[in-house]
Amino acid sequence: MSPTRPPVDPPGDDTLDLRVDDLVALLDGDLLDSVAAWGPAETSVGSFQLVPVRLERDLPLVARWMNDPAVAAFWELAGPDTVTADHVRAQLEGDGRSVPCLGVLDGTPMSYFEIYRADLDPLARYYPARPHDTGIHLLIGGVTDRGRGVGTTLLRAVADLVLDHRPRCTRVVAEPDILNTPSVSAFLSGGFRYAAEVDLPDKRAALMIRDRALRHVL
Repeated sequence: MSPTRPPVDPPGDDTLDLRVDDLVALLDGDLLDSVAAWGPAETSVGSFQLVPVRLERDLPLVARWMNDPAVAAFWELAGPDTVTADHVRAQLEGDGRSVPCLGVLDGTPMSYFEIYRADLDPLARYYPARPHDTGIHLLIGGVTDRGRGVGTTLLRAVADLVLDHRPRCTRVVAEPDILNTPSVSAFLSGGFRYAAEVDLPDKRAALMIRDRALRHVL
């Protein structure tokens, strides 16, 4: 499955202001309810877990994935390892509104996720965001894991992890490039609904939403 794009901008001055409850969470050191502690999810393709990225350990692998032409076409992070490092470091050194993770399947890192506060991201300026909307960006690293439904399974699993561990979140959102047909299809098959087309600064996106109220229906 082709990946979605990274955030419109890295965390910085263009992100949205924190609300009072977010400031409290920030003081506690966590805007995303402890992604590192979410634990594994059992899926039809194996045991899956989100493991927050550590640059000193994971940079060579993630940078290699970013240089795969199928990935680079949408993430635009091809080049030396420093390009990927700068992208990931901006999140690791930010206030915690975006957490970069390896997707580990049966003990093997095979995908890269960014779990982020969509309501605090520049994306929120382009759709009617709700407090605690949580976003997903995804790339599947291994070619053998693409095009056979693994991405769909993992998207559903990760959305369920978000909804299970973030009780204040009522929606999981994503914004793949409208031209990235395999990605849009994977989100639809993974329980997301196609909500709208959104013109972002760098692409025309399909706004995909998985609603807590519909999680057991779609």
